Amino acid sequence: MASAYTTAMQTLIDALGRLPGVGPKSAQRIAFHLLKTDAHDVEKLASAITEAKALVQFCQKCFNFSEGSVCHICDDSRRDQTVLCVVEESRDIVAIEKTGEFRGRYHVLLGAMNPLEGIGPDQLKIRELLARLDDEGITEIILCTNPNTEGDVTAMYLARLLKPLGLRVTRIASGLPVGGDLEYADELTLGRALEGRREIEG
Repeated sequence: MASAYTTAMQTLIDALGRLPGVGPKSAQRIAFHLLKTDAHDVEKLASAITEAKALVQFCQKCFNFSEGSVCHICDDSRRDQTVLCVVEESRDIVAIEKTGEFRGRYHVLLGAMNPLEGIGPDQLKIRELLARLDDEGITEIILCTNPNTEGDVTAMYLARLLKPLGLRVTRIASGLPVGGDLEYADELTLGRALEGRREIEG
């Protein structure tokens, strides 16, 4: 069946539809909005995307997004470097920072273990996490992975690796909905989950 749209329009809709959380109808709405928007505003958006892609990289220490080789959190001497909060993605750091409850540093795994999708320990930044432990004098690891199957599997795997090293290994407390994502949690709930973190048995 032939497309109802011009080639350029269909190409734009298809490109937008590949973004996470954007279905066919949302892609269509965004495409229509962009085409009705002033050309200058569209150019600003395209330029912002291009500039961010060119300038933003992964922090060499924690793998958070950064515009330099080391992110602003790793570079902040006021942070407690003995406590490390392990998260799945950079967006989780944003959620935790909003709580104002955590003053340590972070390590981003860049995902969670998911055998069905071929994501195991080697696909995550776990080797890099282990390499940081001695260098930075870390004494506590907070496992702040998402409260879903993949997050729980990842947390248990890390706990088994880390507990024999003599570290205090904790997991954020319940209060977050099971199956939910950290980025959608409100600050109060996430703050209480951090305060009520518990030891994980290795």
